[in-house]
Amino acid sequence: EIGVFEMRENGLREVTNPSELFLSERDRNTSGSVITASMEGTRPILLEVQALVTPSDFGNPQRVATGFDYRRLSILLAVLEKRCGYRLSANNVFLNMAGGVKIFEPAIDLAVCCSIASNLLDKVADNNTVVIGEVGLGGEVRSVSNIEKRIQEAAKLGFKRIIIPQNNMAGLKKNDIKVVAVENLVEAISNCFAG
Repeated sequence: EIGVFEMRENGLREVTNPSELFLSERDRNTSGSVITASMEGTRPILLEVQALVTPSDFGNPQRVATGFDYRRLSILLAVLEKRCGYRLSANNVFLNMAGGVKIFEPAIDLAVCCSIASNLLDKVADNNTVVIGEVGLGGEVRSVSNIEKRIQEAAKLGFKRIIIPQNNMAGLKKNDIKVVAVENLVEAISNCFAG
């Protein structure tokens, strides 16, 4: 289990809702920003995935990831290029997990891909949507664990929609949030921009 604390003038103070802390400073009108839900132990935490895609003036474009596995980023970029037709081999790609969080679970793959596509296309992703899913090499969106907890956390913080893998729909309870099930990366990215 994790505990989140904030350093104040008078010492450490417990943060009772880490999701609110990680989302408090996000700019809602910037392309490349997508919200996802990660599990830390048994606790779901919503966080912001930020991507910046710029043209490369040199032969080898830069790939920089903060809080995310660099090798996993390389795989996701290859999938975006091959399965979605986005030309990323000539661009620098910078990826950041806002708040200094380090995430290693594959359930945030889909949010990473959506944030990169959002910045590449310079289209703002829907601010009321949370994106969850693992991305396979074929561009398919694979199911993730603890989907109910992730959905409940998103609904609790006032999000209106959540994009999840189609295979996670089996046995899903009714929720106070609109659930959008997707089978592949192309479908997920197009739904990311719809209101």
